[in-house]
This record gives sequence, C-alpha cells and structure tokens, in this order.
Amino acid sequence: MNQSAEGLPGRRGFLKAGAVGFPAILSAAQSANAIKVGLVGAGGRGSGAAAQALKADDYAELTAVADIDMDTIDKSLARLQRAAGPKIKVASDKKFIGLDAFQKVIDSGVDVVLLATPPGFRPQHLRYAIEAGKHVFCEKPVATDGPGVRHVLETVDIATKKNVSLVAGFCWRYSNYIAETFDKIGSGAIGDIVAYYATYYTSPVKPMPPESTRPAGMSDTEWQIRNWYNFQWLCGDSLVEQAVHSVDKVAWAMKDQPPISCVAVGGRQIPANGGNIYDHFAVNYLYPNGVRAFVANRQTENCYNENSDYILGTKGTCTIGRGPNPRIEGQNPWSFEGQKNDMYQHEHDVLFASIRKGQPINDGKRMATSTLLAMMGRMAAYTGQQITWEQALNSQERLVPDTIDWKGSLAVPPLPLPGKTKFI
Repeated sequence: MNQSAEGLPGRRGFLKAGAVGFPAILSAAQSANAIKVGLVGAGGRGSGAAAQALKADDYAELTAVADIDMDTIDKSLARLQRAAGPKIKVASDKKFIGLDAFQKVIDSGVDVVLLATPPGFRPQHLRYAIEAGKHVFCEKPVATDGPGVRHVLETVDIATKKNVSLVAGFCWRYSNYIAETFDKIGSGAIGDIVAYYATYYTSPVKPMPPESTRPAGMSDTEWQIRNWYNFQWLCGDSLVEQAVHSVDKVAWAMKDQPPISCVAVGGRQIPANGGNIYDHFAVNYLYPNGVRAFVANRQTENCYNENSDYILGTKGTCTIGRGPNPRIEGQNPWSFEGQKNDMYQHEHDVLFASIRKGQPINDGKRMATSTLLAMMGRMAAYTGQQITWEQALNSQERLVPDTIDWKGSLAVPPLPLPGKTKFI
C-alpha cells in the first residue's frame, strides 16, 4: 500500500516527506543503549519501514541491510542518510546481497529485523529471525501458500517462548481512527453485523514488463524475483498481496474468528505478459449465523477505483473510505472527529516501546489468520469450488519451490482455470 484511501502517505512515500521529527543525536554514553536494526529487502517498502523504525526510538540505528542488488541497497541508504543522518551505521561489510543475505543480516548482531522482501520468502525469513531471538517487524502478507501459513503459525509460538516481539504490517490495526471505529462496532453501535462489503479497486501495482525487455542470459528465477508481483509463488496474487488489507479489516470486524466457507470468482482480463496472477477477484465469505462478508478487488488501469468498507448491522451502517472520516448511521450516529495518527509510524512506535519496556507483543496469530483468509478466497476463485476454512488451513499446495536457484530454470504454472484447476 503506497497511498491510503484516507490520503495518508504510504510506507514507500515516507522518505519523500523528509526528515521532520527525527529525535536526538546519540551521545557516547547513550549509544550503549542503541537498538541495532537490520533491514531485509531495501526497496521502497523496506526503506520506508527502516525510516519509521529509526524514528521510533532515539537510539535505534541501522547497522545491516540485505537485498538482491547492491545498487538498491546504496540508493536506500542514501535516502535514509538524508532522513536519519547519524543513525545510519551500515559498514561496507554489512551490506549483503543474494538469496542468503537475510541470514547474514540476522547473524550480524542486530536486535530488530525488518522483513520486507516479497512475501513468498517470508516464512523462511521469519523463522530464521525468531529462532535467532530477534524482535521482528514483518510486512504483510506473511506467506503465499497453506504450508507457509502453517510454518508461520509454528514460528509465532516460538516467538512467544523466546519472549520476543513480532509486529505485523497490517497497518490499519495501528490507525487510531480505524481502531476507534472498530471499537464502536465491537461495542454494538451498529448492532449485530449482518454483512460486510469491502472494495479494493485500483491500478496494477507493478505491471509485468514484456519478455522482450528481459536481459540476455537472465535466469528464470532472477527474472521472476525482479518482477515478483506478477508471480503467485512470490506475491500470492493480488487478493493476497494487496487486498489482504481489506480482508484483514473483515477479520477484525469478525473478532478474528474464521468463516465457515467461501466461494469466489476471479480471472485475468488484461494479458499477464508471462506472469500468472489474476487481476480481479470477488469473494463471498460465509460466517456463523448466516453473516456474509464480500471482498472485491481489481488491478486494472482506467477503471473506477475505490478502497472502502461498508459494514451493515441490525442497528445501523458503518462506512469507511467514503468521505474524510469513518461514520456510523442509524440508531447510534457517530463520526471520528479526533486527530488521525500516522499508522505506519505507530506500528514501529509500538514495537520499539515494547522492546524498551521488556513487554513483548505478538501480532503473529492474527497476521497468519488474515493472510490465510485472503488465501482461502484465492483458492475458491482458482478452483471454482466452495472452500472451507479447514480445507484452506490444511491445503497441501506448495507454490514456493523447495529449492530456489538464482541462476536456475523455473517454469511458470499457467493461469488457474476454475472448474479445471484442482484444490490441493
């Protein structure tokens, strides 16, 4: 997410906003209290997360970075240097590239790891960081397939046992005005929820370039990772990678309890140029007592765009994203009237405060649940079948290859065909 529906700057846009508000310069005595931060994935999203992490604590400092490109690392550090100055302490031998670079960052003596690579890598990176006893900020979604979600759920338990913090990049959970809205809903302001309709209609995030632009000699693996948003195993598809924010709000409204089942439609209207993700989905989730939740997304240019939530209850309706503030209409009318916080910054403020207090927080379970909820809709759309929560949770389909060779061949599975693609 780069631009929220409410006009807040996205994580990628944070650096462009400048260095306003960075706290004190470190003194020699205070540096002993420094929290060392390692960044895994130095693109726009990762660089924004790093800037926010460094702003969250007076004595946080960036000491190691991993990516697949040294040029990407250097550009990220140059931007961060302008924003955070002396808090950037990445020596030349702490800049790591390659598919194993994440291990080198985590093993470099950092205290906190920011995970911002394509989500297909997330289960592996998260496990390594947590087993090493690091506090983690983990971007969403947390996996791209069922085995990955189950792996993450195991890791969440390990984080609890190791007493480390795990904060998820489901940013709306850290928005004060959205949190207040869901508090109102939870306290019965609209009565019992009977239906939820969420939209995420937008343009393509990272369109797939034509095959003719692929450099001579570039392997399949490298080509796919450099264009990660267009491949199921790396991004999870548009519903799972982007519209998962809307799915997460549905989960929030339903108190993070899973649905019974779902059906869905989806497909690809605009040529995928060799990628294999859909550009639209519409999912119908069935919850207990006949409650329904509908999530629709589209990533197509020159179409009507909207990122909104319509929550219907027995006593009123809550609308988010259609106006400057959320509002409730009905028996208990209400609208948020306070000062909105920066939810991207607040995620890191909470993480670093938990570390300083020695009171770990763990978003892991709901992070995995919301990821699987989006994945469940994708499974239903791909297969054309009704999918239950238990089926989704126990899916054996592995999108992420067992072995990933940077220079290797890697065939791209065809676009799924509902009615023909089997649920696994």
